[in-house]
Amino acid sequence: MSTAPKKLSKVEAIKERSNFLREPIATEINQDTTHFSEDGAQILKFHGSYQQDNRDNRQKGQEKDYQFMLRTRTPAGYVPPQLYLTLDRLATEYGNNTLRATTRQGFQLHGVLKKNLKTVIATIIRNMGSTLGACGDVNRNVMAPPAPYKNRPEYQYAWEYAQKVADLLTPQTGAYYEIWLDGEKIITAEEAPEVKAARLKNTNGSIFPDSPEPIYGTNYMPRKFKCAVTVPGDNSVDIYTHDLGLVVITDENGKLQGFNVLAGGGLGRTHRKEETFPRIADEIGYVDKEDIFELVKAVVATQRDYGNRSDRRRARLKYLIHDWGVERFRQKVEEYFGKPLQPFKPLPPWKYKDYLGWHDQGDGKLFFGLSIENGRIKNNGHFRLKDALREVISKYQLPGRVTPHQNLILYDIQPEWRQDIEAIFQQHGVEVNPDKINHLTRYAMACPALPTCGLAITESERVFPSVLARIDALLAKLGMADETFVIRMTGCPNGCARPYMAELGFVGESPDVYQVWLGGNPHQTRLASPYLDKLNIADLESFLEPLLVYFRDYKQPGETFGEFCHRVGFDSLREFASKYQPKSDDSSKKTDKKTRSRRHEHRISVSDFWYQKLKAISQAEKKPMSQIVAAALEKYFGGEK
Repeated sequence: MSTAPKKLSKVEAIKERSNFLREPIATEINQDTTHFSEDGAQILKFHGSYQQDNRDNRQKGQEKDYQFMLRTRTPAGYVPPQLYLTLDRLATEYGNNTLRATTRQGFQLHGVLKKNLKTVIATIIRNMGSTLGACGDVNRNVMAPPAPYKNRPEYQYAWEYAQKVADLLTPQTGAYYEIWLDGEKIITAEEAPEVKAARLKNTNGSIFPDSPEPIYGTNYMPRKFKCAVTVPGDNSVDIYTHDLGLVVITDENGKLQGFNVLAGGGLGRTHRKEETFPRIADEIGYVDKEDIFELVKAVVATQRDYGNRSDRRRARLKYLIHDWGVERFRQKVEEYFGKPLQPFKPLPPWKYKDYLGWHDQGDGKLFFGLSIENGRIKNNGHFRLKDALREVISKYQLPGRVTPHQNLILYDIQPEWRQDIEAIFQQHGVEVNPDKINHLTRYAMACPALPTCGLAITESERVFPSVLARIDALLAKLGMADETFVIRMTGCPNGCARPYMAELGFVGESPDVYQVWLGGNPHQTRLASPYLDKLNIADLESFLEPLLVYFRDYKQPGETFGEFCHRVGFDSLREFASKYQPKSDDSSKKTDKKTRSRRHEHRISVSDFWYQKLKAISQAEKKPMSQIVAAALEKYFGGEK
């Protein structure tokens, strides 16, 4: 008995009538308006831009404050000096004067107006960059470990194949260059011949031979598609979170043999929609190096032809594999591939690596990993990271690699340059020693969220520094100042900062309220689980203290917080928390009236801008931030109580 086909989603119709991503962008870009139509905003994503509204500037009865976020396509995070300096200048001239390193190894430019959009995109293209396919229902930026080891061939292969897979799956429509460069197609790097050949080879229906988009066809993918290439043991890319993960396999002489294949990872979900969920990738098999492009096409074709095009909430590859099962999925991939996959090769344990600080890159030169809090490159008082990076990169013409954890690696550094580079950063208030970076901040990530992300329910980036500071203070209070664990926060459930792989994840649920996920591990190989549906962030300490005390008193040697939560289980955590009574320390028995009155103090949140100013003054004057705030309030209210 046949089943009636499901009705396609609205976005499918928009893609189909776009004439391969041309309309209505080509028409609307020339109109004197502040924004695109709903259809235009959907197609604009494929060109690498999201139409946004700065909610901080909303005023009743007035038009939204429309602006645009641009995202770069930079496979393996590669940013040549010319491109970085161009992005830095564009952020100042046309954006909000900040750059943001993303969790997919690209850069985002925020605050661009529609009237400047064409100028900005054209300038990026002319300076060795691209935004094509950085958003939309296509393959997104292909990730790889950012470490520039010149004496470890497996890392070079990971970079090489991240670029080749990105090229293979880049949209082929001429719309991008027609709209943003008036038809002038600029080629910054020649594609490998085998990539061109693979794109046009029709293996068992893996492509559309007569289409301008041989791999994607008229309707592109059902939803975004994410890939990563890594080396055995290096989980700097969160390999289990991708639609398609490839692991470089070499022989004892370092020669490339092939790739292990994982598929079906993805983290986005929707609150109160139990049919949506985060999922980690499955081991699918192994392919020889000669077959890798056909394998990639086979996986893409399976998702393209069988993914859900009626419900975008369930349109990712992870749901197809969940519904079908791994065996059926593998069989369908093998139909497109034309032969069976080989067994998955054994791998060493995965470890997370951040590559911060100074390292030998294996050819006599150095590379330097710079920590960037939440990926935001900005100037803020004495802290002038944006100026420092501009000076260092322009002076020494250093290439960079954005890391999967929102940091930046500069490389090809002559050893004699090191002292001067450190001095430049230090003169601009930028810490260069990773051991001096706050132990929680170093491993933490947050998404931008408010005020510009249209999906954000609550704050993330702007409140995260204060949240980490509060957790840090709580750890110190409990005698746990040296404990560290992976903490991540997002302003909505879509999971851009990968909170579902964290040891402690905060997922925006409503204003100032977060769902709490626990039980991931430091190397991001296991999903966390939802522990609490709604935590008002004002109650952070009272919620977290019993869990930390339980961990402190009953952990096993070397066990981290996330591993502990997973081992003892949530029932045990809840039972302990329900019976927990905070213990007063010895000094509290002799508290004076002033100290006792603190029980009646209230906690408030401040924006990251004011928090950073308070932090700087606190450090300079060696006073608690609370004392500085109290003095400011007394001055404001004239001493009124």
